[in-house]
Parts: sequence; C-alpha cells; structure tokens
Amino acid sequence: MDIPVSAGMKGSAIENFSCVIYNIFLMNCTWQAGRDAPADTQYFLYWQESREDNQKECELYIKDENFRNMGCIFQNVSIGSGKAYFLVNGSSKDSLIQSYDEHIDLYKIEKLMPPSNITVNCDEIKNDCMIQWQRPQISHSNKDKCFKYEINIKYKDNLKGKPIYTSIQEGGNRNVYLRSNTRKKYILRMRAAGSACFVSPAWGEWSAPVEFGNEEIISSSVWILLGVATPLLAIIAIFFCKRTGCWKAAFPQIPGPKPAFFTQADTNLELMESKIQSITSENEEIVLVADMGR
Repeated sequence: MDIPVSAGMKGSAIENFSCVIYNIFLMNCTWQAGRDAPADTQYFLYWQESREDNQKECELYIKDENFRNMGCIFQNVSIGSGKAYFLVNGSSKDSLIQSYDEHIDLYKIEKLMPPSNITVNCDEIKNDCMIQWQRPQISHSNKDKCFKYEINIKYKDNLKGKPIYTSIQEGGNRNVYLRSNTRKKYILRMRAAGSACFVSPAWGEWSAPVEFGNEEIISSSVWILLGVATPLLAIIAIFFCKRTGCWKAAFPQIPGPKPAFFTQADTNLELMESKIQSITSENEEIVLVADMGR
C-alpha cells in the first residue's frame, strides 16, 4: 500500500503504523520513526472517528528511551460503519518532517475477546455434552449471527497432542459434543471471529481452558445404582429361600457326635452288660489296692 506523505524531508515520515482495538473500548496505535528522520524529531498523532467528528490529538503517548512519541493509547473508542482518519505529524529543529495519514475501518482492527460464560454439561447416560456460551462483548453489535466460533477439545492428559474435536460454527450459542470416552477428563477452549455485520473477520483470543468429564473407573451414577440394588437383591433372595426351602438345602443341619458306648458293635444288650460289669470290677480292684497301701 502506498503511504501518502506531505512535503518535507524524504524518509522522515513514520513507518509501520498500526492500530488495534481491544477490551471493547481501548485502542493502541504504534509506529516507528522514519529511517532518515533527525535525532530530535518528535511525532504527534491526531485522529478523527468520522467525518462529523472533530480532530483530536492523542492524550496518552507511548515514549521510547529518548522520550520520542512512538505510540498512543486511546480510551472510550466507539466503532462506527465509517472509516476513521489518522494523521501523524512531525517536528524538528533542523528539517521539515513529512506527515503520514491513513483511513482505517475500525471494526477491522478490533481484537475480539473470547466467548464468555462457557459451560459444559454432560449426560452420563447418553454420553453427550452440551456446550453453551455467550457471544463476545463488543461496542457496536449485539447480534449472535455476527459471529462464528471455533471449538477445540483435547484430553487433559495430552494437551500437547492434536485436538480430538474441532468445530467451526456459524452463529448460535450452543454445541453438542459426543464423548468417545467417559473415563477421561477434557479441556475445551473457544475463540470467535466476525462472520457478518461490521465485525473483525480475524480470529480473536482463545478462552481460558474449561475442564469437564471425569477419570472415575465407575461413574457416580453406577455407584448409586449398586448401593440401591445390592440390599434389594439380598431381601429378594431371603424371601425366595424362605418360600422354597433352599436355605435348608444350602445350609444343612450337621448331626452331633454319638456317645462312645453306643457304637454299632454295642447293639447287643448282653454284651453291653458284660462290659459294664468288667469296668466295675476293675474299679473295685483299684480301690482295694489303694486301701492296702495305707
């Protein structure tokens, strides 16, 4: 693009002039000194938001180490449909400094903020996640259709890897993402750009990361289901066994031990009586021996 200049010392006009609008109402303009400008050259920026407005000088200059004006910060900037006019003059004790001017569409130099109020709500049964957000705030439009959005999702444990999901959506403020793995945590980022209207077509800043999903082996809903089902199944099993008698079959009664005297060999009454007499006589002999010892 040809740079219009006025009369003055060749190579003394500023170079690389650029402006950016950010945080809705702030504008920052910067430039570099002319390659052949004298060392004492000082620059001054004037601008006009529209043809109907008066020309205003910068109120907050950005200076270099030599206190030369090398930029300007503007506050309370409003963006209209027309072009704004910028003029940078210079002065020096030794030479006449060339001026620089340019007309700029302010909406084209706006750096869009990321979408706000981003939320992700996942359905644990269907495994789909509803992503919702609000459009970036700008001073000259409140229509959702003026924007397009880029959605970027990665696994939390592999942020340096490629995105597992990328989507560019025209307008709207919601998107449905189907999770491929319910046992993972995810990181989502979003950014916006103008799709229509007088909104910058350049992609804006990425949003802060939004984390969603979980790393549980078994989800909380499954634990709740198990907690309810286990006692219920136990009650049903007990009731069933009482009705069918399966409890006795599963846990049969163990018979107690038989007395030593009542073995199968002792069923003869005469033999049992003989054994009793033999034991009695042996006891009497033991008692007799004990008395003799006294």
